[in-house]
Amino acid sequence: MNQNLLTAIIICFLGLSHTASAQWQQSTGTAGLNMQSLISRGETAFAGGATGTYRSENNSASFTISNSGNDSVGPTRGFASDETYIYTCTSQGVFRSANNGATWISKSSGMTNLLTSGIIQVQSHLFVVGPSGVFRSDNNGDSWIAAGMAGIDVRCVTAVDATVFVGTNGSGVYKSTNWGSTWVTVNTGLASTNIRAIEAKGTTLFAGGQIGTGVYRSTNLGASWSLLAGGLLSGSYRGFAHDDRLIVAGSFGGGVFYSVDNGEYWTRINTGLTDLTIFDLEIHKGFIVAATNTQGVFRFAISNTYNLSGDACIDGSDLGAFLSSWGSCTDCAADFNGDNLVDGNDFTLLLSHWGICGS
Repeated sequence: MNQNLLTAIIICFLGLSHTASAQWQQSTGTAGLNMQSLISRGETAFAGGATGTYRSENNSASFTISNSGNDSVGPTRGFASDETYIYTCTSQGVFRSANNGATWISKSSGMTNLLTSGIIQVQSHLFVVGPSGVFRSDNNGDSWIAAGMAGIDVRCVTAVDATVFVGTNGSGVYKSTNWGSTWVTVNTGLASTNIRAIEAKGTTLFAGGQIGTGVYRSTNLGASWSLLAGGLLSGSYRGFAHDDRLIVAGSFGGGVFYSVDNGEYWTRINTGLTDLTIFDLEIHKGFIVAATNTQGVFRFAISNTYNLSGDACIDGSDLGAFLSSWGSCTDCAADFNGDNLVDGNDFTLLLSHWGICGS
């Protein structure tokens, strides 16, 4: 785009009065429910909590219960999936569905404690964690073997390639490079021993600390951690989600924050949320989806996250940040359409969201 033309467009546009309100929308069918876990699987979104598993086929606008055969007496605390199955981890062990959640069957053979906290698929291995440590299945959950951390209360799990990381209640973060045969602590820089959520965005790790701390980040596979600020509230963080552009963090009592620069600066987006205690987050079909403690599931359009400056509103400060990135730019926050070029197409997207403010 010709620079003079660009300048003229900017001057013309800034002379217009344009305001908008970006809000969360509660998903129909979830009001008043405790929700603790989420997953996006193709066209389907799943949510799980104290009353079991729910499913959405309309971009999380509404959910219906889909719990036939799943844990009926305790919470669904996590999900994982592969090309064939979707899995839940619950207070009664692991359940598996071959028909996208229509029915479930128990798959906990070999587990010594059915109370579980998190589950993940890593290459051909399935890991589930809980108060008795880590268990692994190499056959889609048909059977499980102990995979270390015995006697340690493990609360969450993630992976970078073949390296598995777990967060614990009282012992910080551990990692394994041999599918759970051995584990080593990776706590340098952590002031929190309680890690309730952990997320890998590429090779960057994010961990949610206990009350009085916040979100920690590691860019060297856990060798060291740093506590993030840049607009984040101090507190306990229970859920993360990410895509190529965003990392999103959910706090216990402080709502939802997102960052477009891998955690340097954060914007809080709470308008419309009636419960600020977030247990999990997911990104599904153009929406950030949040599982809350008492008010069910909410969704927030990703199109509202064009804020580059971290001041919660899309305005002149974002325009300045945008123009400074003009041209070829790999992994740039201003590259809204992901084509490694900040140009007129991205400029049009920015202007289309001008004036939108979070909370």
